[in-house]
Amino acid sequence: QLQLVESGGGSVQPGGSLRLSCVASGFSLDYYSIGWFRQAPGKEREGVSCIDTSGARTKYLDSVKGRFTITRDNAKNTVYLQMNGLKPEDTAVYFCNAKRSGNNYWGQGTQVIVSS
Repeated sequence: QLQLVESGGGSVQPGGSLRLSCVASGFSLDYYSIGWFRQAPGKEREGVSCIDTSGARTKYLDSVKGRFTITRDNAKNTVYLQMNGLKPEDTAVYFCNAKRSGNNYWGQGTQVIVSS
């Protein structure tokens, strides 16, 4: 079964950190560009960060630049999103997406809650 599984979400206070993981099973992430997206209650899903197949090129949503870092470990078939300096507005369900040519996979999401 081809799937992506996110983990690492949780509840933290403002200023805290979390590291999200996205693990692929049933296929290799080596040739896939990976994106992290999030969806807050009542809002549309938005792209947070993405990384190319080599890990050399990354992009970030303006509001997370300098706080979030996306990395990948192809040997572990995993992509990470390190989130530091979390703010209440970062509260959302975070999803990872693997995209290559006509293939597009989504995980089930992991909840992040930032609240005092």
